[in-house]
Amino acid sequence: MPKVSDEHLERRREQILDAAQRCFARKGFHDTSMQDIFSEAELSAGAVYRYFTSKNAIIAELVRRTMLPLRAKLATIITEDPLPSPGEVVAMVTREIVKLSANDGPLCLAPQAWALAMVQPDANIPVREGITAMREVWRDYGVRLRDAGRLPADADVDAFAKTILGVLPGFILQHLIVGDIEPDDFARGIAVLFPDKRD
Repeated sequence: MPKVSDEHLERRREQILDAAQRCFARKGFHDTSMQDIFSEAELSAGAVYRYFTSKNAIIAELVRRTMLPLRAKLATIITEDPLPSPGEVVAMVTREIVKLSANDGPLCLAPQAWALAMVQPDANIPVREGITAMREVWRDYGVRLRDAGRLPADADVDAFAKTILGVLPGFILQHLIVGDIEPDDFARGIAVLFPDKRD
């Protein structure tokens, strides 16, 4: 029997994740069955279970697949020179959020993942990991701001990171549910909360 290439395996895995994402966007996590995912992916149960042992395993991987590029984008933004202000960083991050949630994109599933993480320990793990990893990047940004004299020398960068990360779910919820908020609106609000101390 010919060996299946790693590229083929990865394509099949992505095919399953894409199908699951479409199903979850249409029906929600709770009402989507594994059979729905098999049908959407046009694969047999055995083919899907070869990659994912359960619906929660698929959800966990979708959370990781969504958080990694967002975290990478933030990590790139905060190393720019000159160092952008909090308002500028938030504008860039929220633009990425809008892009990742368009057309039933992966970030539109975030509120469902948060709710599931509250009640299912195995769903909690990837969500918690994603949140804490994002918080570390925001903390790194706070350190850079402090070192540049744009936060007070005694600024609590852990508190800064927790606070600024805490407002982003509010943007996601308003964007997905109310639909009347834009990245520039949010950036102006952040600029009020965190005035730029640039010389």
